[in-house]
Amino acid sequence: MCCFLATLVLLGPRVAILVWWLINPMRFSAAFNTFILPILGIIFIPWTTLMYLVVWDPIAGIYGLDWLWLGIGLIADISMHAGGAYGNRDKIPGYGSEPQTIEKTPPPAEPAPPAPPAEAAPPAEEPPASPDDSAPSA
Repeated sequence: MCCFLATLVLLGPRVAILVWWLINPMRFSAAFNTFILPILGIIFIPWTTLMYLVVWDPIAGIYGLDWLWLGIGLIADISMHAGGAYGNRDKIPGYGSEPQTIEKTPPPAEPAPPAPPAEAAPPAEEPPASPDDSAPSA
């Protein structure tokens, strides 16, 4: 049983079921009448399948508080699937944590009204050039 619990903690319910099946295959044969139910249970609801094998009694089957344990296994399976979906929601377009908005280009801005004409100052007159400024210096 110690090996089973260590496997369950370290590797999860699917590997724990596989190890248990390798150690005690007769329990699987007695608990399930067909081969397809445990395979489907291992694939889709491993915690519930594992809990069923733990609480199943060869004489009485499932009775009393065993149904509570099966319910806990089912809740664990639902949580496992929901947690995987919630953790990967950013990888699916449209399911991100932040609402995705489509960025629209803003409408073209209206042209600014023309500025009123400024009063033009008379151009500054330059003083006439002196004849000495145009002659090259030697």
